[in-house]
Amino acid sequence: MKKLNIKKGDTVIVIAGVSKGAEGKVIKVMPSQNRVYVEGEDIRKNSKHTKPNANNQDGGIVKQDAPIHISNVMLVDPTSGKPTRVGRKQVDNKSVRYSKKSGEVIK
Repeated sequence: MKKLNIKKGDTVIVIAGVSKGAEGKVIKVMPSQNRVYVEGEDIRKNSKHTKPNANNQDGGIVKQDAPIHISNVMLVDPTSGKPTRVGRKQVDNKSVRYSKKSGEVIK
């Protein structure tokens, strides 16, 4: 399976779709489906209707983070704070991610 350029904990910006321009943190990556879950106030949410139960006495509508296709998000450059493409290079015989804009190694 191909390695993805975005990992859990990365800060990303949405470049397409309903949440275009919103910035948030990746909370879950699903490589098999090429989707990521991003937390943030401006990020699109799905509504889930729940019945009353022991955990939620009232029930009602619960907002959940919606999955976003990985091609619709870009990693935020750690130095400039702008979206950047991600490259891979060998450092000490390990493949590491780096920002194409600044050349800085990511994590």
